[in-house]
Amino acid sequence: MANDAAVPNISEEETQAFGYPVHEFIRKRHSPRAFSTMGIEPETLGSLLEAARWAPSSFNEQPWNFVVTTQQTRPDFERLLGCLTQFNVEWAQHAPVLMLSVARLLFASNGKPNRHAFHDVGQSMASLIFQATAFGLVVHQMAGFDVQKARQEFSIPEDHEPVAVAAIGYPGDPTNLSDKLQARELAPRTRKPQRQFVFSGTWGQPAPWTQKRT
Repeated sequence: MANDAAVPNISEEETQAFGYPVHEFIRKRHSPRAFSTMGIEPETLGSLLEAARWAPSSFNEQPWNFVVTTQQTRPDFERLLGCLTQFNVEWAQHAPVLMLSVARLLFASNGKPNRHAFHDVGQSMASLIFQATAFGLVVHQMAGFDVQKARQEFSIPEDHEPVAVAAIGYPGDPTNLSDKLQARELAPRTRKPQRQFVFSGTWGQPAPWTQKRT
């Protein structure tokens, strides 16, 4: 298992882009498309999913489900890979792990719609990503996949909805990517300033502290 010091490097420019102090794992988290050929040990995968397991959820419903495929289970990996858009296939085929997140749409207790299901699956993935960053792993989530094909390929019930596909692995060499993908890989991360989305008092009124920093 990788140690917690093995976190991806980021540029000084990106470090300075943060308006307030945040944890190192948030600063260094990124979503690359270049992956190492190094596999992920089952114990490490177990730790990632354990982090996902302990995420918070509405009424402790835990609506998340995950279909995990690896290069070692190649037929399953190929089936999930085949659900991706061609753009994503180009780079995701080299990741050691592809994982489909799935949300249970109804509360188990009463069968009523759970409007927080996607939110909670997102929280579970965030926990997984922080744990992955602690191990020196990277995670790239994708919306570019065929939902219905994924449903059919993996026999997902109608009361569940495929959410996203994630490529997981150790960082690779960006120069192995196409020129187009390299440009995306090496571009600095950018985010909206807080004043554009953090409001106080009424909608659209930036919170006071957002005027002082990025």
